[in-house]
Amino acid sequence: MKIGLLQNNPPFGEVANNLEHVVRVLTDQKADLFVLPELFTTGYQFTSRQEAKELAETIPDGKTTEALIALAKKINSVIVAGIAELEGDAVYNSAVIVGPNGFIGRYRKAHLFDTEKEIFQPGNTPFEVFDIGFARIGIMICFDWRFPETARTLALKGADIIAHPANLVLTHCPQAMITRCLENGVFIATADRVGCEERIPGNPLKFMGQSQVVDPLGNVLFRASLTQEAVHVVEIDIELARNKCLNPNNHIFQDRREDLYRLE
Repeated sequence: MKIGLLQNNPPFGEVANNLEHVVRVLTDQKADLFVLPELFTTGYQFTSRQEAKELAETIPDGKTTEALIALAKKINSVIVAGIAELEGDAVYNSAVIVGPNGFIGRYRKAHLFDTEKEIFQPGNTPFEVFDIGFARIGIMICFDWRFPETARTLALKGADIIAHPANLVLTHCPQAMITRCLENGVFIATADRVGCEERIPGNPLKFMGQSQVVDPLGNVLFRASLTQEAVHVVEIDIELARNKCLNPNNHIFQDRREDLYRLE
């Protein structure tokens, strides 16, 4: 199968233009799965919860989700993308997964980073794996990577691929994903953004790009630049994620010593 990554630089608050740009860029692309960045239409650095509420959308009947569904049908692909979600009075840092047949599901970011805690509600969805037929997809968002329980839970639930929408500012993530893949025998597709935002005076954010696909053996199949927008498609062998044997005597899940994994 083929995994596609989009790396963008969305001007803050220009939701319609940012969405239109992404749809235009992906219309002629071919992949079974596309992963888009976290908050790919709004930008990242909200100055208040009220501002986030004004830019957030409901799922699945918001304009962004509906546009992604239309795009998925047009290019016959599954798409995972990060958006600001509005539910009642609450705003979540969420990701949707959609396909040619419509809305598949959502995930709300569990581990909020820094000032996100002032903007978003902590995610309350489970770490769910979505079976899309040719692959089983788990989702985590940006800072979720820092907590190994996230990828482990998704892998134990059967994920072949972890889709990872991100707006990365911590430089360790690309290398850390190699370890996450080795630990869990999964593919991880990280879609990051580039550019800078300083909407909070004295708190500049520089996003580090380097969107990438890593295979279950820890090989970086593709890594984008630090500064440029990009679209790239990688071909993978999904069976690599379904063989958890390191050798005839070691299996990365069956060898776990759950009897010793206790906090006393």
